[in-house]
Amino acid sequence: MPKILVADDSIAVRKVAERLLTEAGLGVTLAANGEEALALLAREVPDLIVSDVIMPDKSGYEVCAFVRGQAALANTPVLLISGIVNDEVTKQAESCHADGVLKKPFQGTSLKDRVLELLGKKQSAPAPAPAKAAATSAAPTAPANAQVLDEQGPAARQAIEKLKQIEEELQNERRQTSLLTQRISQLETQTGRIKELEAQSGRLKELEVQAARMKELEVQSGRMRELEAMLVAEREQTAQAKKAVTELTANLQRLKELEPLLKHEREQSAQFKKQVADLQSQAARVSELEGALQKERALAAQQTQRITEMQKSVGRVQELEAALNAERQAATQLVQQMTTMEKAVNRSQELAQQFAREQQRVEELTRRLADQETGGTKAKEVQQLLETERERNAVLARRVSETEMAAQQATRRFEEMAKKLGEIAGLASQLGSGSKRA
Repeated sequence: MPKILVADDSIAVRKVAERLLTEAGLGVTLAANGEEALALLAREVPDLIVSDVIMPDKSGYEVCAFVRGQAALANTPVLLISGIVNDEVTKQAESCHADGVLKKPFQGTSLKDRVLELLGKKQSAPAPAPAKAAATSAAPTAPANAQVLDEQGPAARQAIEKLKQIEEELQNERRQTSLLTQRISQLETQTGRIKELEAQSGRLKELEVQAARMKELEVQSGRMRELEAMLVAEREQTAQAKKAVTELTANLQRLKELEPLLKHEREQSAQFKKQVADLQSQAARVSELEGALQKERALAAQQTQRITEMQKSVGRVQELEAALNAERQAATQLVQQMTTMEKAVNRSQELAQQFAREQQRVEELTRRLADQETGGTKAKEVQQLLETERERNAVLARRVSETEMAAQQATRRFEEMAKKLGEIAGLASQLGSGSKRA
C-alpha cells in the first residue's frame, strides 16, 4: 500500500485529505507543520508528499527543497496545496522543483486523482542512473592535483581564474542578497523586490550551470565543494527570501481585505460619535427640561395651594353670602321694624306732647282745685279726671320707654349688620384680586 505524507497546519484540511486518500486505498501519515514533516521524513520515506505552502515554521517550499536535497528522497513526488494559486505561487513551486500545485479547498476527487496520477508517473519513470565514479577519487593527494594542473597547463589556469571570477560573482550575489533581504524587511516596493529575486534566481541557475561545467575540470578540488556549500546556503537564503515574499504577498492580500473592514469600522465609529453627540445634547436638554419641570411643579404646587385657599375662600364667601342674605332679610325686617318703630316713636312723641299738655291741664286743674275749695262734686270729678290722666300718662311713659329700648336694639343690630357687610366686601375684593393674579 503506498504511503502518503500530508503536512498542513489546518486540522480540517488534514482530516479531509486523510478521508479522501484512505477511500482511495492509500496509507496516510499526518503532520501538523513543516518541522513535524521534516522529522517524519528523517525516519521514513513516503511514496508521495502533500504539503501546504504556508505553515507557521517551515513552508511547503522549504519542505520540497529539503526533499530534493536528500538523495533518498530526491525522486519522491511533492504536491503543494494552497488557498491561493497564482503566477507567483506557480513560479516558486517550479523553483523548488515541486510536481504541482493544487488549490484548496479540494473540489470533489481532485486530490485523490492528482495523487494517483503522480504515483503512476513515479512507477512508470525509469530508475535513476548510477552516480559517476567521481566519488572514488573524491580526495586525491596534493601532488596529483599539482601534476594534473601542470599537465592541463593554460586550460587549468583559465579554469582557476574562472573559479575566482565565480567566487567574486558569488560575493557580489551575497551582497545583492543582503540588500534584497533588507529591502524585503522594510516592506518597500514589493514588485521591484520580486523582480530582483527572480533575477537572483536566474543568476543562481546560471551559477549552477557553470558549476556543473566546472565539475568535469575540478572533480578533485575541495574549493568546488565549498562553492557547492555556498550555493546551497544561497539557495536557502533565496528560499527564505521567497518565503518572505510569499508572506508579504499574503499580508498584502490580508491588508486589502482589512481595508474595507477598517473603512466600515471608521464609518460605524463616526456614526457612534454622532449618536453620542446627539445623546449628549439630548442629555443637556433633559437636564434643562428637568429644571423647567421642577419650576413648573413648584408653580403648580403654588397654584394648587392658591386654588385650595381660593376654594376655602369660595366656601367662606358662600357662607358669607348666605349670612349676607340672612342679614339682608334681617335688615329688611329691621327696616320694617324701624319704620314701625319710627311710627311708634312719632306716636310716642305725639303722646309725650299730649302727656305734656295733660300735665299742663293737670297743673291747671290742680291750681283750680286749690283756688276752689268749695264744690265737692266738682272736686271729685276733677280728682277722677286727674287720676285718669295720671294712668294714661303712666301708660304713655311705659310705651315711650319700650319704644326707645326697641329703637336702641334695632340701631345696634343695624350697626352689626353694617360691620358684617364691610367684612364681606373686603373678602370679595381679596378674592377678585387673587383670581386676577392666577
